[in-house]
Amino acid sequence: MKKSIFKYFIIAGLAFTAVSCDRSFDEINLDDSKIYEPEVSSFLAPVQYNMASVGYLRANDFTFDIMQVSLDFPNEGNTLSRYNITENTGAGFWNNSYKWTKQVYDMKKAAVESNDKNYEAIALILNAWIYSNLTDTYGDVPFSEASRLDEGISQPKFDQQKNIYIQLLDDLKKANSLFVTTKPLTGTDLFYNAGNDTNGISNWKKFGNSLSLRLLTRILKRNGEINVHERIQEIINNPSTYPIFLSNAESTKLNITGAAPLMPPIARPQDFTTGRAASEFFVETLKANNDPRMSMFFSQAKNIAPPQANIGYKGAPTGYAYGTVFNYQPSNMNQNLAKGPLNILILPYAEVQFILSELAFKGIISGNAQTFYENGVKATIEQWGAAMPANYFANPNVAYNGTLERIMLQKYVALFFVDQQQWFEKRRTGYPVLPNNGGLLNNGIMPSRLMYPPNPRVLNTTNYQAAVQQMGGDNINIKMWWNQ
Repeated sequence: MKKSIFKYFIIAGLAFTAVSCDRSFDEINLDDSKIYEPEVSSFLAPVQYNMASVGYLRANDFTFDIMQVSLDFPNEGNTLSRYNITENTGAGFWNNSYKWTKQVYDMKKAAVESNDKNYEAIALILNAWIYSNLTDTYGDVPFSEASRLDEGISQPKFDQQKNIYIQLLDDLKKANSLFVTTKPLTGTDLFYNAGNDTNGISNWKKFGNSLSLRLLTRILKRNGEINVHERIQEIINNPSTYPIFLSNAESTKLNITGAAPLMPPIARPQDFTTGRAASEFFVETLKANNDPRMSMFFSQAKNIAPPQANIGYKGAPTGYAYGTVFNYQPSNMNQNLAKGPLNILILPYAEVQFILSELAFKGIISGNAQTFYENGVKATIEQWGAAMPANYFANPNVAYNGTLERIMLQKYVALFFVDQQQWFEKRRTGYPVLPNNGGLLNNGIMPSRLMYPPNPRVLNTTNYQAAVQQMGGDNINIKMWWNQ
């Protein structure tokens, strides 16, 4: 897959020069098949495709289980959905993220060398996107010295999360100032087609500022230590300088066409549903809303007894007590969610509306929390191609009720399939309130982070040990800086 996406976007047809008898040894032995100074445009599409795919798979493999969207079924063992976390739980995510931060690092370097402000800004945004997910997963991680093997740094230090956030937020502010909105990109852009349409550059700018709001909202507890409220207000009060998403059309997403090289991250749709059931909590949340996407998301449950008739949408309780006997086959996830065409959501407009609703609810910004909330609910439904039902908010289960819990419950629904964002927001706010059906490990406590994977433990031992001491331990219950 990775080879095909690279092959698709790398410039072909390199020119060869005839070898003369007076060429030096170095010249003769120069490998003309290699791109020694790649064009800055060649970096973008592979990073977009691969990191979007990493996020999609992370939602499927991790977030669904830990946030009661789905669960291993039938399985009474120590599964992820029961909070069984090992050092390998996030190993693939760690390795892939650092692989692609290196590409972003090289992209930024090439952009600076070629004085391409748009690609430099995009590199800063992509870097903030990837690193914010890394630090929100683990806490302190290699950052300032990462991706610098060419400079002789093979064992990078672990930066404190606070310092990472400060730098990422500064980078996003810088990116906003760099964009030249009248100049298109010189290569393929899988998010906004900015190589053919300068409106795409404007949308990149909105992505960066919307991402700033995500990160600033995540660290609300640290206001005073960092000027969080001031930075938020600066963005919201100056929309011409700091534009943010205004519609679903501007959401950051990757359109997977289903045709090579843009193939779904899960090769076989049957693998998406094998050994799995939809979670009772997620199913019942959408049922209570009379959500029009039920059939898009789930299959119907069936009676086990003949004639095994459909019994509507009914999930299995996550962490069900050992020895539980089921007289029905629970609903499963719809295989179409793994088939092309599909959109991989990276930062949806709906998420921004729920951010604004929370900020207005807390009095940090002006505006009507209910209006933002209702915009978010509507956008959540429509981003999947469903129609917003008439009188939807007449339903007391979905109507705005003036509580943060209600805002966060609907934000949880909106973040379906958005990498690990449901988990991050649960840890930050405590919402949604997830049931313990008797079989959750870790005393039923939501894990606050993942343990560092084997690679940094083995290959960067000294800095790993320093990070563990700095964090107060390397276990799943250590709270990170923004959540203390």
